[in-house]
Amino acid sequence: MCAVHIDHLAFLTPGNYPDDAPLAGFEQTLELFRIGEALGYDSAWVRQRHLERAVSSAATFLAAASQRTTHIGLGAAVIQMGYENPFRLAEDLATVDVLSRGRLNIGLSAGAPAHGILLGERLFDANPELIDFSHARVERLRCNLAQEWLGDEDTFVESAAGRVRPRVTPYAPGLTDRLWYGGGSRHSIEWAGRNGFNLLIGNITTGEGTDDYRDAQSRQLDLFRSHWSKARAPRIALGRVIVPIDSADARTRQRYREFAEGRHARTLTPHGERRTLFVPDLVGTADEIVSRLLEDPVVGQVRELRLELPYDLPFENYQQILEDVVTRVAPELGWRPEAAREPAAA
Repeated sequence: MCAVHIDHLAFLTPGNYPDDAPLAGFEQTLELFRIGEALGYDSAWVRQRHLERAVSSAATFLAAASQRTTHIGLGAAVIQMGYENPFRLAEDLATVDVLSRGRLNIGLSAGAPAHGILLGERLFDANPELIDFSHARVERLRCNLAQEWLGDEDTFVESAAGRVRPRVTPYAPGLTDRLWYGGGSRHSIEWAGRNGFNLLIGNITTGEGTDDYRDAQSRQLDLFRSHWSKARAPRIALGRVIVPIDSADARTRQRYREFAEGRHARTLTPHGERRTLFVPDLVGTADEIVSRLLEDPVVGQVRELRLELPYDLPFENYQQILEDVVTRVAPELGWRPEAAREPAAA
């Protein structure tokens, strides 16, 4: 078993809101990012979800977050490329990275859009059976984010602003090194390593040759590292649902326990043809949570931990969870806020 030492602490929020009050929901999620920064989290991530009461445009939301925060990393996990145009999305994401002064992290996934049949011509401009929803679509996004000229050296674009050589703008230096792939199968994880995408793994994975999520994810990490293709070191971020109850009141503690109990049955057996495995939620006292994290061999193989917040909790619950994790859980995993790391490094 590897010794646990977490260097980077992040949280992922669903950004839910009431049907009749999206603005209030967005404002609360932006405030959660500000609070996370004040508490010392290294990065704050938002889920991108479609046709739900949630953030449907991560780029737009994170542009706003870039103006409410100053130094915390900003992330989207994950943008499903089947819904996106790789050229237009590249322009949006590069704009956010420039506005945030290089703080953006982009989680991506391939595959046909889950709601494609329902959306039909509202989404598709062509027969979806003829559209390439493979990993190539993710690579097209990276190509558009790279500092590459379009056409040859004699190709220019004329406009009122002048005559320029064309490339996707703005160009955001370093952004292509902050692309992540959300992997849950051996095939997707091998592809991510071979193509130099950082890796996001979470509380859902595919059981291939095992019914134990720890074994499945440990094998996936070995596969990813063995296929890593870049000179720079790969980044791997592990997501776990972590809900400490220490500073919660009695009623809130009961709500947390009922949440965990309602999801426990799904963790007992693989699901469907893909043998999907669900990782148990970590709900309990900080001591109980720390003990379970220290016993998890997957946690010992990573340096970045992502706290995945449950859906549809009141704002004050999210704040309490963030505070308890920072003060009671993360220090026991070797994590220190950035301000406390600098003297030690010096």
